[in-house]
Amino acid sequence: MIILASVLNEFLLIILFKLKYGICPLGIIPLRNDFNHASEQVSQLLYGDCFKIIDHRKDWLKIRNQWDSYEGWICSNQCVEISEDIYKSNSELEVKNSANLLGYVSLPNSELFPIPLGSDLRQIDVLNHQFEGEFTSTRDKNQLVKTAYSYLNAPYLWGGKTPFGIDCSGFSQMVYKLNGIQLKRDASQQAKQGTTLSFIEESEPGDLAFFDNKEGAITHVGILLQDHRIIHAHGKVRIDPIDQTGIYNKEIQNHSHKLRMIKKII
Repeated sequence: MIILASVLNEFLLIILFKLKYGICPLGIIPLRNDFNHASEQVSQLLYGDCFKIIDHRKDWLKIRNQWDSYEGWICSNQCVEISEDIYKSNSELEVKNSANLLGYVSLPNSELFPIPLGSDLRQIDVLNHQFEGEFTSTRDKNQLVKTAYSYLNAPYLWGGKTPFGIDCSGFSQMVYKLNGIQLKRDASQQAKQGTTLSFIEESEPGDLAFFDNKEGAITHVGILLQDHRIIHAHGKVRIDPIDQTGIYNKEIQNHSHKLRMIKKII
């Protein structure tokens, strides 16, 4: 019934305002839980992210991000409409992400504005922008750890996805994205991807470790390194020891997160 209602709702939206598609033309756009600026930021759109518009309220659009199917609300004056053909062809193009910690795109009038690490450059021509910098499109597990270090000491920010503010699942998602690998947005969603390993000893650098709370819900994720260490976003992106119990925080002389499972994504 829930699936049917969703399909009917999308069908009605097509009839009412011809279901549209858009692209993020700015460095960062907050993706909010509700249609007002005071609402919680649940994620972010980065430059070049394409999306489907699934609802609208006054000056707000509810969108579904093409990369991870995550939904939320954005302000309508912060996006550019694209055609259905461009939206559909985008997923068929080779992944091309900005590899600079902070890059710049130039507008036709030669103005510059910044874009963060991991921005999607596949549709830059559609936006009539130019980018002069490094980009990555590799799908190489050996590069995951190197990419993860790019975010070291980034401050924790709920819903964040950039080196200037990032949460735990945003961190793992962006590290994998920069290596051409799709991960879902939330830790609980990412935990359903890949193959489960039985022991830490079976893992390789770049594999994901998931942690749960007292109720058994997955609430945290990090990327495994060599020598029983993990890099994760907790206060900031940091490196801590990990054992079969969980993450050991030397500052508090105790385990800060309880290990639930380890997943091999690639």
